[in-house]
Amino acid sequence: MAKRMKIPIKSEAEIRKMRVAGEIASKVLQATAAFIEPGRTTSEVDAYAAELIAENEGIPTFLGYRNFPGNICISINEEVVHGIGGARRIQPGDLVSIDIGVTMDGWIGDNAVTVPAGPVSSEDLRLLAVTEQSLFEAIDHAREGVLLADLCGSVETYVNRHDFTVVRQLVGHGVGKELHEKPEVPNFRPDGNTPRLKAGMILAIEPMVNAGTGEVDWLDDGWTVVTADRKCSAHFEHTVLVTDGDPEILTWRPRTALPEQLGVTL
Repeated sequence: MAKRMKIPIKSEAEIRKMRVAGEIASKVLQATAAFIEPGRTTSEVDAYAAELIAENEGIPTFLGYRNFPGNICISINEEVVHGIGGARRIQPGDLVSIDIGVTMDGWIGDNAVTVPAGPVSSEDLRLLAVTEQSLFEAIDHAREGVLLADLCGSVETYVNRHDFTVVRQLVGHGVGKELHEKPEVPNFRPDGNTPRLKAGMILAIEPMVNAGTGEVDWLDDGWTVVTADRKCSAHFEHTVLVTDGDPEILTWRPRTALPEQLGVTL
């Protein structure tokens, strides 16, 4: 990662537009997460999210991006990210990850969450709790003057402490008028020098955490990423504004649950 990479700094007017995009993206994500239940197909979930985006006068950011065929990404169990809605039916006990981008007036809000479809095992609940908390470990570093490497490294440090693994072949990213802007935001400490964060940078921070190996495979559709050992994965994401004080989560939503509310001991 180059020390002098040019990372976009948003103006106050641009940040206001990003707040709108983030708010709508979060609204759609929360409603779609609540819509998930056993028996629904992933295409039904995709269509539901698309309808909500349209109702809010937004555009589904992912549709057509590099020829991606879905309105959202919906991934189940061993599918890490980039799952495409189709005929697969959600089963009781599945872990369902939904990643939703919404474009409003040219600006993008990007967020993701993994939810259980009905009761799941205590180990699956622990995976969800650890992944979500690792996101907040990283967000706490989204402050002016902090090395990007420290933000990235905080995810893997936390995840490894709880005996899970981060995916290294996929990363978070800057976001704004483009879905993927500089810098890359890996979930591990990158080699070499990294820049210090500055107020006005906006990052899509997205831990992808696996129950087993961190290695992944791509399915034949060219999009869906799965764990190499086919064990479960979880994915949480927020669009975050770096400030000179506390970070601002532009896709704010209530936390899925604190570990103690899930009955999970970390």
